[in-house]
Amino acid sequence: MKELRELLLAYLDERLLQIVVSGPRGEAQASRLRVRPVQIKGRLLFQVTRTVGPQELHENYDKEKLIGRLQEWILDYRQLQLEHSCAAGTVLVSKKGKLTVKVKKKEKPELMRPVSLAHNRKKQYILEPGEPVEFLVDLGVMTKEGRIVQAKYDKFRQVNRFLEFIQDVLPQLPRNRELTIIDFGCGKSYLTFAMYHYLKVQQGLDVRMIGLDLKADVIENCNRLAKKYGYEKLQFLEGDIAGYQGVDQVDMVVTLHACDTAIDYALAKAVAWKAGVILSVPCCQHELNRQISNDTLEPVLSYGILKERMAALVTDGLRAQLLEGQGYRTQILEFVDMEHTPKNLLIRAVRTGKNKDNRDKLRACMDALHVKPTLEQLLAAGAEAQPGAAADIRESEAEERKERKAAAASKACPDKQPGSERGDCL
Repeated sequence: MKELRELLLAYLDERLLQIVVSGPRGEAQASRLRVRPVQIKGRLLFQVTRTVGPQELHENYDKEKLIGRLQEWILDYRQLQLEHSCAAGTVLVSKKGKLTVKVKKKEKPELMRPVSLAHNRKKQYILEPGEPVEFLVDLGVMTKEGRIVQAKYDKFRQVNRFLEFIQDVLPQLPRNRELTIIDFGCGKSYLTFAMYHYLKVQQGLDVRMIGLDLKADVIENCNRLAKKYGYEKLQFLEGDIAGYQGVDQVDMVVTLHACDTAIDYALAKAVAWKAGVILSVPCCQHELNRQISNDTLEPVLSYGILKERMAALVTDGLRAQLLEGQGYRTQILEFVDMEHTPKNLLIRAVRTGKNKDNRDKLRACMDALHVKPTLEQLLAAGAEAQPGAAADIRESEAEERKERKAAAASKACPDKQPGSERGDCL
């Protein structure tokens, strides 16, 4: 606690940008604590925002009282991040309550920005309005003066929301070497550019980032923009993550809106790389929707839309638990995507190296629902360690789809003969 107190004594002043306490455990009621300086009637205080479910609760403390409260609160959380105009600090808390404190002073002038001490100020974003960011200007989200285009405010908020997820996992990423990040299914890459800008420009980290996508024209345009912005270590390649062999070590894997089982191949690859962090927003979870069945749940599953939603939730729940079994601590968080669809869950996994003993419970759950998730098969087969295994599973999936289609056609048209173009059904 002495090191934590010294950190807070040194940096709790008007130049503090923010403190974020996250990773609740034990008796913690708030999922997140955020601290910022405020000035009330000429007196410097610190506002603590506690996020409890959908609510945000605010309290103001003087410096000494806040130090005492943070020393109490920190034991119910995994980490504390401090951002100051002159330094960045991290506090990691072990299960036994041991604190590890690290501080890195900022030397680049651009990292030092003035702090607003207004009591009732607008929400603070990682990418602030009024500060032009070139890729947001090109996207039409910002004007050249840094004003947010009103019609694009939702997209601006969503980009910042994604960067908050990145901010939360910063303590899990090494700062003493080059970081390698893979973004699979990067598409037009506005979030890829946002990540690179945040980590490289704002945080001053040494980052190498690779965006993968199957569309050649998209890749060409993204590489052109990266060159235009001077993002030297941001590269876009055409390809599939399952077959990508360009790196041996990856620190973070990001996969947003890859459809159906494409997410599973990305997750299996990330596990094989022993990636420190995985951020995944699944999309179009069709696989288990075709498989799921249960006599007890049949009255509910008979409604197509409910079956689809239940299958999607089960898919992501099983994925998160399978990652737990591979040595990751996982969370499923709400993430509002760019298309404003209901598919807005994000799986965040941080590698701990401690495999959860959940195999029997997972097997019982999958057997009860009669499902065989692709991710389970990939991990069991060591698909990423055996180059032919992923192809075998994909071939098997294709055969299963073909058989299901033939069975459905036969059921719809029982007079159709094998090999014929059509039956006698009208």
